[in-house]
Amino acid sequence: MQVMKWSALALAVTAGTTQLAFASAQSDSKGFLEDSSLNLLNKNYYFNRDFRDGGRNNSGRNALKPANERKGYREEWAHGIMGFYESGFTQGTVGFGADAYGFLGIKLDSGGGRTGTGLLPIGSDGRPQDDYSEAGGAVKLRLSNTVLKYGEMRTTAPVFATSHSRLLPETATGFHLSSEEIENLALEAGHFTAYNNRDSTNSDDELLINYGANEVGKTMDYVGGAYGINDQLSVSLYGAKFEDTWNQYYGNANYTLPITDDQSLNFDFNIYQTNDTGKKLQGEIDNTTFSIASTYTIGAHSFLLAYQKVDGDTPFDYVGGDSIFLSNSMQYSDFNGANEQSYRAGYTLNMASYGVPGLTFMATYVYGDDIDGTKADPDGGYADLQGADGKHRETNLDLKYVIQEGAAKDLSFRARQAFHRANDDQAEGDIDEFRLIVEYPLSIL
Repeated sequence: MQVMKWSALALAVTAGTTQLAFASAQSDSKGFLEDSSLNLLNKNYYFNRDFRDGGRNNSGRNALKPANERKGYREEWAHGIMGFYESGFTQGTVGFGADAYGFLGIKLDSGGGRTGTGLLPIGSDGRPQDDYSEAGGAVKLRLSNTVLKYGEMRTTAPVFATSHSRLLPETATGFHLSSEEIENLALEAGHFTAYNNRDSTNSDDELLINYGANEVGKTMDYVGGAYGINDQLSVSLYGAKFEDTWNQYYGNANYTLPITDDQSLNFDFNIYQTNDTGKKLQGEIDNTTFSIASTYTIGAHSFLLAYQKVDGDTPFDYVGGDSIFLSNSMQYSDFNGANEQSYRAGYTLNMASYGVPGLTFMATYVYGDDIDGTKADPDGGYADLQGADGKHRETNLDLKYVIQEGAAKDLSFRARQAFHRANDDQAEGDIDEFRLIVEYPLSIL
């Protein structure tokens, strides 16, 4: 779609005909220390994954292995302590500040025969480390409502988003620019050169690619933004360049139709276009992937239906652990195989309407078929990943409770269960997976 290639700059110029609506955030600065915050997160995480066909516990390409190369059961239990400090900005026309973080992960239970869930790094002896830690940060400056950062940070762009799906968050190293000078328009751009994986303490890891093999690009650049047209409709556009690998474009439209005070209908459309570029480090790529989801909410109940389609001879792939803003990306599988189409049905119950605020339940089912990975570039990073007739299905159950008041306010308990079944051509295997996550956030400053 040609519209996908509009730059965020063009969008900003169009929106620039409207009146500037924000007062300068920098002019309201109270100071480096006066506006600072310090937050602490304790996270206790139990994870087991049982490969019913003997599968191995790795994500992405490493999960797509022939059955005779897969083995085992993986189980780990760990505790993470994460501190996040964000300074304010010094006063003046241009404000200066700094952000910092410190993470500590502690093994509570695991072993050489059960490790590999991604909660803990694995030592040279093949056993999980007893503990691991890291620290980092970024410097920042602000002019009006525009902020430039350099250093190690978490990112949230749909073409480059770090993940917090295991014990400690991923981070990336580089530059990030964000701007909110115009009402309802948020722009951002980034240039990143290194990554810190979820089970690593190295801030100079290669950029994370999820499904491809071969050499990876050394830089990731993107620009984009989101615009709220009104209270019901918002759109976003992004463009990204993964050095010598691909150019990727993303678009989203989200619309909510209010029906009554307790009823609404939401539509969410996402699309990615990915094409090889430069040295084509992952081979030839021409991939268009989209999803459309509709959610009907009535009181405490929400019902979701979604359709997702991959048009291309390679899987939809992405840089960064959470850079997939598609409706059918689930707890275990992304349903992103070459030429795959998938269907999702889901139900969510919010128990606040029944006198138990903070308690929610979710059940969802996804079925995918028509996977054919046999036409991928034989010299590329996706060769031999999947066969000609891949099919699979996944069921997710999610129960979460957040304490609403008292000394333990915001303490949360979450249980997540996934069941995934697949044929050999799909190649992710048959797994039962259970996660129990307890989080306790504290605001120190």
